[in-house]
Amino acid sequence: MNSVIIVIAACAFFFFGYVVYSKKIGKLLKIDPNRKTPAYTKYDGVDYVPAKHWSILFGHHFASIAGAAPIIGPVLAVSIWGWMPALIWVVLGSVFIGGVHDYCSLVISIRHNGASIADIAKDAISKKAKIIFLIFLWLTLILIISVFVNVCAKTFIVKPEIVIPSLGLIPVAIFVGFLLYTLKLNLPVVTVLGLALMAVLMVLGKFYPIVAGDHALQMWSAVLLIYAFIASVTPVNILLQPRDYLTSYLLIFGVLFGYAGIFITRPELNFPAFTGWTGSGGLKLWPILFVTVACGAVSGFHSAVASGTTSKQINSERHARRIGYGAMLAEGVLAVMAILVIAAAFSNQNVLREVVENGAGPVGAFGIGYNEVTKGILGTFGGIFAVLILNGFILTTLDTATRIGRYLTQELFKIKNRFAATIIVVSLAGWLGLSGEWNEIWPIFGAANQLIAALTLIVITSWLLSRRKAVFYTLIPTVFMLVTATAALIFKISEYSKSGNIFLLVIAVVLLCLAIFVLFETALAIRKIFRTKRKRFGGK
Repeated sequence: MNSVIIVIAACAFFFFGYVVYSKKIGKLLKIDPNRKTPAYTKYDGVDYVPAKHWSILFGHHFASIAGAAPIIGPVLAVSIWGWMPALIWVVLGSVFIGGVHDYCSLVISIRHNGASIADIAKDAISKKAKIIFLIFLWLTLILIISVFVNVCAKTFIVKPEIVIPSLGLIPVAIFVGFLLYTLKLNLPVVTVLGLALMAVLMVLGKFYPIVAGDHALQMWSAVLLIYAFIASVTPVNILLQPRDYLTSYLLIFGVLFGYAGIFITRPELNFPAFTGWTGSGGLKLWPILFVTVACGAVSGFHSAVASGTTSKQINSERHARRIGYGAMLAEGVLAVMAILVIAAAFSNQNVLREVVENGAGPVGAFGIGYNEVTKGILGTFGGIFAVLILNGFILTTLDTATRIGRYLTQELFKIKNRFAATIIVVSLAGWLGLSGEWNEIWPIFGAANQLIAALTLIVITSWLLSRRKAVFYTLIPTVFMLVTATAALIFKISEYSKSGNIFLLVIAVVLLCLAIFVLFETALAIRKIFRTKRKRFGGK
């Protein structure tokens, strides 16, 4: 099948999602542009800081929720079941589940003064639900940090030419932030300067690759964990906002070049569209596909970002749709591109699986596919550019996940010192990441991540129900995600029991128990709501 036809159909559906479907959600939420946001009502100069422009916050939000997940998940899914199942789930999931989940999470957090989704669970469900949700989020964030540290460190080893541009992004972002917030220079001029510096770094990386010696994985992991610590305790306007703003432009160019390459070369997808309901390795399409793709269609981590950092920086509720729903669709567009470049560059499933599992990994496989599609535009820089974009997103995810993990650690363990709380998060994530491979941690992360999405949708539905609003748009996604994610977790528990992986087995069992407890608390809360309504009705 020709890839251009798929691109047109997918983009048309995304357009419908943003123009039609998201407006229905906005009406349900009753967006009020005149309502003051937490960035102003709770300004503290560290976490509650209004973004200079909505596009800067969009860059932060998009870069944070994306990471490498919309590449890793779809590439893994294509290698197991073919490209068609992953494509369908990304398109439908982004419009009807992921976009709704992200948009509602952001708006509800804004209405609760920038409170986390766990705090909102306390109001919408119960105090016990909040505590369990906090623990669930905390464990998942540690999994996220450990996975991305491992993946990024390995890309530094496999592609040493991207070390300079990836790490060089940090001082460039600080410089851009200084020009914007301290000197208050013109935004377009500063943007062009920042992107020009990034181009210089990419050329330097090409000609001066940094090759680590022995214990390279441990060394790069330590560097990334130190970065995560420093970045997560630094005021958002110094590094987080300008870095994510620049990274979003890298992605925009990356997506434009990728799709331009597809339209120019018009590659036929020779890779199998569908290899069977049971893919390689005995993995069932349902439920495993839906937790493997993870952030490409819907992700619980997005609610942590929306309520953890984005809601504290947004200028107006007017921007919530373009940032919340729009960023999810942008991630879907990225995931579709990843699926297509992989399906166009590889024709043999076994070859792709060998590259993913024993070679350059899913990020490296994406770099190979992207380079093949864009070589007429970017020449030999295509693969480097692709991996640079992904590493920029990984750095963003590390910062955001560690920052949110610090919030949760302080609240869960009553630790006032933010440095001590951050050390706990970074240390646990580093220990987990170095004790196992990314492909061992990814499945349990995917299951936990999608369960958080299901639990977040439960909170959103309960919040809407308590305010006598329609719950149709959230209830159906809630049921689907809850059943699917729970089934996937049970599947992984069975697998870990057979393989003897006790550590991951314990994590999976704990996550399943926590999810069941939140569901039980939700049932009690909904029962209470309906009892109250019956009493009011009977009293009339």
